[in-house]
Amino acid sequence: MSRPVIILGGGGHARVLIDALILSGVTIVGVAAREPPAGLPDGIPFLGDDDAVAAYPPGAVELVNGVGSVDGGAARARLFAAHKARGFAFATIVHPAAIVGRDVDLGEGVQVMAGAVLQTGSRIGANTIVNTRVSVDHDARIGASCHIAPGCVLSGGVTVGEGSHVGTGAVIIQNVTIGSGALVGAGAVVVEDVPDNAVVLGVPARQRK
Repeated sequence: MSRPVIILGGGGHARVLIDALILSGVTIVGVAAREPPAGLPDGIPFLGDDDAVAAYPPGAVELVNGVGSVDGGAARARLFAAHKARGFAFATIVHPAAIVGRDVDLGEGVQVMAGAVLQTGSRIGANTIVNTRVSVDHDARIGASCHIAPGCVLSGGVTVGEGSHVGTGAVIIQNVTIGSGALVGAGAVVVEDVPDNAVVLGVPARQRK
């Protein structure tokens, strides 16, 4: 990451990203959000709302999507798409305390948080969050605009479709496929494939009617 960055959003997820960027030595131009966020570190200014980004040429900065799983992740996906349409690129962030295999493929704007482990052969789609202490084993495939919440364990060969949310502490056994737009509840243990747009809960996970 050679260009300075602008953070979009000022909530808790944005503050976690700011910490990761500071630890990585990345220059932060400032934060763009609907209202001035609380708790910004000294020296990082509030720039205004999203329109403030237009003052910067797309080639001069990269953006960081600081919106978390608001509205099931739809707001985050909309923000990413809107700024891509304006010609901006999104920075891919790997916290210094994460472990990422040499051949892991990280898409544009992926965010890998502290303590996460991504093993060989895995591919992570654009605009996806791999959150704190997530374990992704070999050859996993995670689609774009997903959120793999803190403490999840994805065994080898797992596939997660685009726009899905895997809740905190969930476990997905090897070679299972989670469909696009699915929701895996916190603490669930998934032992069989999950259809698109389904909600699964419990141990073992069962689809909610």
